[in-house]
Parts: sequence; C-alpha cells; structure tokens
Amino acid sequence: MKEKVEATINKIRPYLQRDGGDIELVDFNPTDKVAKVRLQGACHGCPGAQMTLKLGVERTLREEVDDQIQVITV
Repeated sequence: MKEKVEATINKIRPYLQRDGGDIELVDFNPTDKVAKVRLQGACHGCPGAQMTLKLGVERTLREEVDDQIQVITV
C-alpha cells in the first residue's frame, strides 16, 4: 500500500510544483492508514496549505488508494 501512496503523491506533485511548492512522503503506517508528509517550498507555511492537504492530497489518496487514509504534516 505504501507504494500506491507514493505513486499517488508523485501524481499530485507537479500541481504543487507549478505553484512553487512540493510534497514529500515521510512515512506511511498501513495499520492506522496515516500518511505523514512534509510540505516544502511555497507550500510550507502557506495559509492555504491545510486546504490543499485535505481537499487535494488526502481526498486523492482516499479516492485512489484507500478511503480511510488520513494525511498529516510533520
């Protein structure tokens, strides 16, 4: 499942990079289905980062990998 999470994040990454940001998968725990990510570049500290995280990254992971995945920043 971690490979699918990584592949999905890699599909999302170009959209963030287009706005000067980036995302890194730090860890994924398949037992509790929590993906820990690090937002970088313009995404780090951006007021819209939480919206991007929940409505963009988490929603996409839930649609493409598992509907129980939770995404948190570290």
